Amino acid sequence: MFAKLGASLNLQQSIAPAIRYLQRPLHLFRTYDRANLRPDILAGLTVAVILLPQSIAFTLVAELPPQMGLYAAILGAIVGALWGSSDQMHTGPANAISLLIASSLTAVVAPGTPAYAIAAGMMAVMVGVFQLGMGLVRLGMLVNFVSHSVIVGFASGAGVLIALKQFQPLLGLPSGGGGTIGTLTNIANQINNLHLPTTAVGVGTMILLLILRRLNRRLPSPLIVMILASLVVFFLSLNEQGVAVIGQLSASLPPLADLPLFSLELISKLSAGALAVGAIGLVETAAIARSMAAQTGQRLDSNQEFVGQGMANIVMGFFSGYPGAGSFSRSAVNFTAGAKTPMSAIFSGLFMLIALFALAPLAAFLPIAALSGVLIITAFGMIDREEIARIWRSHPGDAAIMVITLIGTLFLAIEFAVLLGIIISLGLYIWRTSTPRIQAVLPDDTFSHFIYRPEKTPCPQLAIIEVYGDLYFGAVNYVEEFITHYADAHYEQRFLLLRLDHVNTCDFSGIHMLETLVKMYRDQGGDVFMVGTNYRVHQMMESSNFDAFLGENHILGEDEAIGKIFYQELDPAICIYECPIRAFKECQNLPKRIDVANIPHLDETENEYIQTVEPLQLWQQLHPANGNGKLGDTAVPYVVDVREPREYRQGHIAEARLVPLPKLLSDEVKLPADRQIVLVCRSGRRSRRAAAALQHIGCMNVHILQGGMLAWNSAGLLEAIEF
Repeated sequence: MFAKLGASLNLQQSIAPAIRYLQRPLHLFRTYDRANLRPDILAGLTVAVILLPQSIAFTLVAELPPQMGLYAAILGAIVGALWGSSDQMHTGPANAISLLIASSLTAVVAPGTPAYAIAAGMMAVMVGVFQLGMGLVRLGMLVNFVSHSVIVGFASGAGVLIALKQFQPLLGLPSGGGGTIGTLTNIANQINNLHLPTTAVGVGTMILLLILRRLNRRLPSPLIVMILASLVVFFLSLNEQGVAVIGQLSASLPPLADLPLFSLELISKLSAGALAVGAIGLVETAAIARSMAAQTGQRLDSNQEFVGQGMANIVMGFFSGYPGAGSFSRSAVNFTAGAKTPMSAIFSGLFMLIALFALAPLAAFLPIAALSGVLIITAFGMIDREEIARIWRSHPGDAAIMVITLIGTLFLAIEFAVLLGIIISLGLYIWRTSTPRIQAVLPDDTFSHFIYRPEKTPCPQLAIIEVYGDLYFGAVNYVEEFITHYADAHYEQRFLLLRLDHVNTCDFSGIHMLETLVKMYRDQGGDVFMVGTNYRVHQMMESSNFDAFLGENHILGEDEAIGKIFYQELDPAICIYECPIRAFKECQNLPKRIDVANIPHLDETENEYIQTVEPLQLWQQLHPANGNGKLGDTAVPYVVDVREPREYRQGHIAEARLVPLPKLLSDEVKLPADRQIVLVCRSGRRSRRAAAALQHIGCMNVHILQGGMLAWNSAGLLEAIEF
């Protein structure tokens, strides 16, 4: 019963966000503030002025009838605003998307035929279903895996292609040639056949557009020049002299298209192009929304924006439109015009519908050359030279993605170039995350932070390595190889402190890698400690029992890590007698006696020959039950503390004699031959060295205090502390 209840709750939790995304229009109308009505209406009217010429011009790029662009502009603006997330986003025909659509469709259906228009509507529905599905299953975060360099490269290449393709109608040349090289070849071969009236209208439109933009960038320059061009054609009867015009537009509501929804053959042919259009449309839209949200402070929901784009494309496809996306130029105008809510885009669509009925007759004299001139100016504006320069100067990987996408857009099938750019950006992401930055670090001069200091000699006992990236299956081999090679190059460092402050997640492959490292260091007589594990990493360590394998006392806090390892694990004899550096704050007041001779290096194989005595056992030997034991008694052990005087003064065994290690090994110290000698140090390492050295000179009745003063204190046997 409880299992069924849990499954039901999980299903409800999965469905609830999808229902909320689809109910977005209700939330929009319920929460609408009437104080925003006036600025939204004004912003919508402003956008509608540029939406009319843009929708017609961009439809020509897609090689579709202008009517489809008008329908897409109206429906895209309204539906995209109702179900979208951004307050200023404007959805509809887009320049680069139109070029991508043309490239995809012309490989399947001949342009200018009824089948071509049907295929465009079918592609819009496929794109919409793809985008809607991505949003409903909450995959909005996937847009972050597409590099910005892909968009810059594609937009730049698309700008060049659009401009090249529009030079033929601008000059009145017959269309011909496929791709960049074919188009250039056709223009070169036909240049002597240019149509002078058409060229005059097209070039004149471009010059006038540039002049108007220089005079006042707020003017609806494209609309003005297109109206003037239409009037010139009308009064001079240029359409009768061979100047091509758009022709009469139908003033009607968007009709329902008859789409072959179940044609698997057409779906399979359009699938690659639909995927490319859908992916680029989402990435462009998300980038536009983020750029505006950065100025308004709005919190965006990528999944909701995906749903909005998907719904818009589905509706545009069913009602005689073609695929669209968020438009940067119209969204920017919407923002600067003072739009407060998505209602501004809805108003722009309604104004566009009114304009369709009012201005449709004027399109009969609208010259195609004028539209081409507007498109050429717009296309060159798509080439963001400043952004290209920034990417080129930055990371080589991003620059390579941009260049490959740009070249692919110019010389390959555009949908293939886009997908190639996306695949390469994903590959770059995988490469970056699978080779995280990892480096050995040391404290800075103030001992406040750990930094990379390759010029400094590291501690001969403790390696500190910091990992900047996740410990997941794709990265663990790289991390393990780095640490293994570092350990081989610094074989004297028997202890490792792993700093995991910058590790957000760790999977089971990461746990397995950590276990291998711990075994490696422990097999060499050392150990591994960790610091900076966040909650998620710590949970993974607990669920996999790695924390028990490592030991909870080996996962340390930031402030205590070095101190605990220094005082409880490192060999003070190495610090005092062998190491000339002071790597840590704890080293600063440590006496350095590297000039003292005869300090032996302990051979680990000698451990088995050195006898030990437990703290309680030694205390009982020093305090016999009958109370008759005396310091001079041969039955009482002769305790020698081999630490430094400063350590001895901080706490020692009452019966112990202070004989620092260097002095113990000199000829000046005579040890009793008839008594058991017990050597004491902080943790047992120095006394073990001393015992091995004494055995070498024939003093065999030598024991060491197991665990040193740390164990003696832990057993509660420290009787007095002197300062």
